[in-house]
Amino acid sequence: MKIVENIGLRALRMFDPETAHGLSIQALNAGLGPKTGPFTSDRLRTTVAGLDLPNPIGLAAGFDKNATALHALSGTGFGFLEVGAATPRPQDGNPKPRLFRLTEDAAAINRFGFNNQGMEVIEARLSARPKGVIGLNLGANKDSDDRAADFAKVLTHCGAHLDFATVNVSSPNTEKLRDLQGKAALAALLAGVMEANAALDRPLPIFLKIAPDLDEAALDDVASVADASGISAVIATNTTLDRTGLHSKHAGEMGGLSGQPLFEKSTRILAQLSTRTNLPLIGVGGVGSAEQAYAKIRAGASAVQLYTALVFGGISLPDEIARGLDALLEKDGFTSIADAVGRGKDDYL
Repeated sequence: MKIVENIGLRALRMFDPETAHGLSIQALNAGLGPKTGPFTSDRLRTTVAGLDLPNPIGLAAGFDKNATALHALSGTGFGFLEVGAATPRPQDGNPKPRLFRLTEDAAAINRFGFNNQGMEVIEARLSARPKGVIGLNLGANKDSDDRAADFAKVLTHCGAHLDFATVNVSSPNTEKLRDLQGKAALAALLAGVMEANAALDRPLPIFLKIAPDLDEAALDDVASVADASGISAVIATNTTLDRTGLHSKHAGEMGGLSGQPLFEKSTRILAQLSTRTNLPLIGVGGVGSAEQAYAKIRAGASAVQLYTALVFGGISLPDEIARGLDALLEKDGFTSIADAVGRGKDDYL
């Protein structure tokens, strides 16, 4: 299977990145991906924000923006899935090209701008979803008169079919969206989302996804607002605007950088946040191996997510990471993920 997958990955790299991404979704829906489901064990089973996960390896938002591959993805090694981001109305996003593959850096830069088919189309697909833990990344329309209200609107429309929802105020590709991370704006936004959540027949765990480019004062504010808001977890982090140490010819492209160069920075933010809040944290940014997933957990994450690493490691990667993480936990004498959370955060403080 790995040989075939490697051939497929080489073939996909012959196409521009956005076309290759679309082809990878088509391949999954054609049955070319794994069908064994998530690897699990007593060590890997965990509960995060009330969600029972077979393993703590999740798919980050952005891979399946329009929830078109839910059934195929549920057969892979992921312990949970996050789709979207979804906005109230469909939008095309930014002009192409808007996705760049930085092979030398095992990274990507995107400036998609919340391109998606809108909450009504996405809700219809979620209504026929498979079993497993599935969440939706909530977004705002670029031309909205009230972006804060857009998040609540998507939650209200799609919430009945979800296990969790993520408030995404950290994408760098929608102008002024990150301004919503300011203390007053974030408090007001989350209050609106939590009010909409309380009105659902089955209120959900609400997550907040933050940027890696926050200074310590901004992190203090985020932690304070998050604790007061009643949300269930924080996802750290989204993509970065930093370009330090890149080698690719695409290094100067505008947009958010993801992949290996983000690992250290996002893990530092994760560890710093873990000293400011007792909320569960989900670590994202540069996870491409079991060792990196373990480092995020030891830095304070209760679970991790990945996306860009799939470009270079293929869809078998989450299974490989889960199995490797199980072995690392066993080697260090941990009987559960929870026992390892935060045990190495001092390395990043």
